[in-house]
Amino acid sequence: MTLDTYKTITFTEEGKIARVCFNRPEVHNAFNSEMIRELDDIYEKIKGDKSLRVVILTGKGKSFCAGADINWLRAIIDYSFEQNLEESLGLAEVLHNIYALPKATIAMVNGTAIGGGAGFLSVCDIAVASEEAKFGLSEVKIGLVPAAISPYVIHRIGEKNAREYFLTGERISAQKACEIGLVNKVVPQAKLKETVDETADRLLTSGPEAVASCKDLIYRVPRMSFEEVKTYTARVIANLRVSEEGQEGMSAFLEKRKPSWTKGTESKKQDTTEKEDKK
Repeated sequence: MTLDTYKTITFTEEGKIARVCFNRPEVHNAFNSEMIRELDDIYEKIKGDKSLRVVILTGKGKSFCAGADINWLRAIIDYSFEQNLEESLGLAEVLHNIYALPKATIAMVNGTAIGGGAGFLSVCDIAVASEEAKFGLSEVKIGLVPAAISPYVIHRIGEKNAREYFLTGERISAQKACEIGLVNKVVPQAKLKETVDETADRLLTSGPEAVASCKDLIYRVPRMSFEEVKTYTARVIANLRVSEEGQEGMSAFLEKRKPSWTKGTESKKQDTTEKEDKK
């Protein structure tokens, strides 16, 4: 599959930043089996491209992602258990691949994010939403559950909130989504791209190997015993200290200069902010 054959998503590169966009605005960017396959393909390409360090996921038009496509639902209603299992495993796989991507990821939530749409933002490291965005986990309203997305949504909002919103299917405002931890920040629609771009700039000042290691640390540490975690974390920091990136970062800090991986990554606004912080 090549970039020019994608029908449900678009992909662009801006320096070290990759932008992936749901591209089915006529159905509010609802996903189907084709979109799942295309997302899996593009994130695999991004994973293997060392020049790309930040990925921004968003939707074209007024919606981020309205969940499963109704026409897809019409088709799978007649699927066998085995066919449904195959489709569900495909979604679970792409969600995990985005979640485990060893690069920083940002969800730019430009509008409605329902069901699987809430799942896609939850697998990103940082979610920034427009104050006009609406959210929902409404699968129960049609006799289903937010199964594949549940590990990631529960991690974001906790069991207390998951019990309320999974069971009621109640709509969630952008402000409420921020309060319960579904998104990290809410900004006016006119400031959304600017805010996300500034966040991407900040992420680019972090060491790429350190970012990947941080994500692995966050995933592994909560699943370990205190005995296991002592050795694991000691090895992580020891390995990074003797790595090329760690050596460069520590040397840059001691020499009061910027490390090599920041060259050509900072925006003018960020440079101005850093100067003001030093005053």
